[in-house]
Amino acid sequence: MTERTVADVIVERLTTWGVGRVFGYSGDGINGFMGALRRSEGQVEFIQARHEESAAFMAVGHAKYTGGVGVVTSTQGPGAVHLLNGLYDAKLDGVPVVAIVGQQSRTVLGSAYMQEIDLTALFKDVASQFVQQVSAPEQVPMVLDRAFRTAKATSSPCVVIVPHDVQSAPAPELEQQHGIVVTAPSWNAAAKTPREEDLAAAAALLNSAERVALLVGQGARHAGKEVVAVAEKLGAGIATSLLGKPYVDETLPFAVGTMGHLGTTASAHLLGNCDALLIVGSNDPWTEFYPPPGAARAVQIDIDEKKIGNRYPVEAGLAGDAASALEALNQRLEHRPRTPWRSAVEEEVSRWRILAADRAAVPASPVNPERVVRELNGRLPENAQVSVDVGSCVYWYARQLVLPQGVPAHLSGTLASMGCAIPYGLAAKLAHPDRPLVALAGDGAMQMLGVAELVTVAHRWRQWQDPRFVVCVFNNRELTEVTWEQRESEAEPRFAASQELPDFPFAAYADLLGLKGIRVEDPELIADAWEQAFAADCPVVIEVLTDPEIPLLPPFPAGRQKAESMRKGLAAEDDGGRASALLDTYVSHEERPVG
Repeated sequence: MTERTVADVIVERLTTWGVGRVFGYSGDGINGFMGALRRSEGQVEFIQARHEESAAFMAVGHAKYTGGVGVVTSTQGPGAVHLLNGLYDAKLDGVPVVAIVGQQSRTVLGSAYMQEIDLTALFKDVASQFVQQVSAPEQVPMVLDRAFRTAKATSSPCVVIVPHDVQSAPAPELEQQHGIVVTAPSWNAAAKTPREEDLAAAAALLNSAERVALLVGQGARHAGKEVVAVAEKLGAGIATSLLGKPYVDETLPFAVGTMGHLGTTASAHLLGNCDALLIVGSNDPWTEFYPPPGAARAVQIDIDEKKIGNRYPVEAGLAGDAASALEALNQRLEHRPRTPWRSAVEEEVSRWRILAADRAAVPASPVNPERVVRELNGRLPENAQVSVDVGSCVYWYARQLVLPQGVPAHLSGTLASMGCAIPYGLAAKLAHPDRPLVALAGDGAMQMLGVAELVTVAHRWRQWQDPRFVVCVFNNRELTEVTWEQRESEAEPRFAASQELPDFPFAAYADLLGLKGIRVEDPELIADAWEQAFAADCPVVIEVLTDPEIPLLPPFPAGRQKAESMRKGLAAEDDGGRASALLDTYVSHEERPVG
């Protein structure tokens, strides 16, 4: 029999922590760990990505779609460096991930050995809550236990560095003694409930207000009914952060949609005219779209007390779980009859819905990307999962897609890193192989990471109970969001050398991989493409040739000034006339009177 090694102890500890899947890419620095995973005979499954960055995104996606801890592994040197982007995604969006990273043997550290870098220094910022290099076999269980406990307690990435010779060393028999710490793989969340005096202050503030707005983030993922109950009692409108979008029913007449640069006109009205703001589980960084400081008094609920007052001047902070805090707060709120404020909010929601439909119907060359997403409404299966990449497709997701209740949708929200959609989608599909998956991605993100990870989809899809993995690629041969940002923020014209993308046959590539490719150049064929994809018995790539000139205009009033900057940039372009005309159309939509 093979001697039990420290690497076997690692796998056993992962199993005890409930880890069934590790994402990564192999290398000599983790050969010992790979051997132990093989010997576990599938007890802990290894998922090979095409790149360590993708593997880290998969670990983040696993944490987001399951609520558990995502685990990723890589070798030392370049493999470790590649993990950083995904680990920063975990840090900025607040999800628990543990990275197990190889290192050269202890005997050569400090010799400038091949692939030797200071991994503790490399990870000290991204894993600021916990990063530890193992120096002796006896440390391994304790370090892993601390990493998992810290990741869960702080919702952050943690890193465990295990030198190659430690992985291959004989498994130690641990006894409690001086210099040895014996720990158990267990953790329980602290029960956080707001203090009575804080609840009283928050209730007094909200009861005295006339125009209340709720801003709901991902921290309210288990508090949907409590959010609605408070909004109903106060006659308030509900806006969401981008990460909070899946947790509010946007069919409600007082749900104004997503806030921020990519948000709705109804959200801009709500946050721009309220006199009280209740922030629930959100740390959204779009502070220029919050009420002007002094215009609204604020209450904030967050499980992490460090985030209270982080984005907006708050008078009353409630540190605690969103559902229990809202329930306790609701008992102290005064019910108010229907008010003019609620009527105005609902009128703005109705206006936004008309505006969104009108925008999706604007003729484009060849296809309006807003219509692509709008046609998904009513066709997205009730048990689907959604992943969204970064770029202009996020705008259309935020503004046009009404998610059925219970459909999870995730993206790199705060780091906003391109290339996340297919890795996230793979993690979601591996966690729930009986549910269809829809990934929305631009051509830039697909060329960055997505095309490679379609190889992983082709490799694994036959193992899934439901084979539907639908990737919609918005192919406009352009880094569209950055192009419009240049026009908006710098009043600069489009710089073709930096913005223009090489054309790539995404649908044909899907066919080459043994998947199904559908290429759409006619807007009248979008609906049929979605229906074909959901009826297919294999993964599908829908490649839609979309128009890069559709404007990414922020909601007014902020959008009014931004439109002027855009016009200056477009005026300096030789071929900016059609984009200018479309921008004028969007501005006219914004300025159309209510009713």
